Amino acid sequence: MVFGDSGIMSVTPDDRKPKWIASRKMLEWPNGATAQLYSAHDPEGLRGPQFDAAWIDEFAKWRMAEGTWDMVQFALRLGKAPQSCVTTTPRNTVPLRDLLARASTVQTHAPTRANRANLAPEFLLEVEARYGGTRLGRQELEGEMLTDVQGALWSYAALSSKQVTRLPDLTRIVVAIDPPVTGQKNSDDCGIVVAGVVMEGPPQDWCAYVIEDATVSAASPNMWAKAAIAAMDRHGADRLVAEVNQGGEMIETILRQQSPMISFRAVHASKGKVVRAEPVAALYEQGRVRHLRGLSALEDQMCQMTTRGFEGRGSPDRVDALVWAIFDLMIAPAGKHRDPRVRHL
Repeated sequence: MVFGDSGIMSVTPDDRKPKWIASRKMLEWPNGATAQLYSAHDPEGLRGPQFDAAWIDEFAKWRMAEGTWDMVQFALRLGKAPQSCVTTTPRNTVPLRDLLARASTVQTHAPTRANRANLAPEFLLEVEARYGGTRLGRQELEGEMLTDVQGALWSYAALSSKQVTRLPDLTRIVVAIDPPVTGQKNSDDCGIVVAGVVMEGPPQDWCAYVIEDATVSAASPNMWAKAAIAAMDRHGADRLVAEVNQGGEMIETILRQQSPMISFRAVHASKGKVVRAEPVAALYEQGRVRHLRGLSALEDQMCQMTTRGFEGRGSPDRVDALVWAIFDLMIAPAGKHRDPRVRHL
């Protein structure tokens, strides 16, 4: 903050550069303004001093965030409108969430690439290649605040642990669609998800891989049909699965207009979204579903699907498509492999 490459001493013009008084841990400017340094590890050190402004750095990483923040607030009592400037990586911590929720807080953010003029090109290439599309990358590189919804069927941390960068040889690949009722500007998205499965050994050893989220927005029936067929062609999918509750036989007709010879399976939703999603969420808990990197929009919806319903905006079209894909790959085929049972009357 003081002596770093982008610290106060480095960026201040020479005619206004402050003097560093090490014995007092203080900066003093030519116009008489001063700034004192304090450690977030010592909240009690803030008892007594008073200020009209504070710069709080890496607030989300403070181990004693609540106590230190409280002391800073009591010290901000000078001037007509004392304020604090908080600069931090948006880690999901209670103190940061509380701060962002306050009406008096003004929030702005910028991704790491916005500072590319001051960073080594190789650094950006390396970190974006390694962490792009991951939970850590969205937090550290994109500056996103990732929060988990109470009662969610999936969590960001759990999904992050299931990300892979390469796919194995897949036994089957399907494209699943959750078509919208209309294709207007404000219509629901058409959820399109591509997934595959490795069917080695008994069904309990099978593992599914979510490959792509090809969801389209404000798309006419012909547009989403073309997008779904294109996804099949990209990945060499064996089957196209579509929910037909809203469109009936017309869904298959629209798809076959684009590709008459596709392997098509119509599925009907006889249960609610949560009930359909819970068996799929259980497969994730068992570690039997993996994600290729770069599925952040889908993962956002997944983390907003709770036992009560969908907590996000609109309809969980991407999640619905995901559920149908995993159902066709894992749940339905496994039912055919069940051992015979004897019922005792």
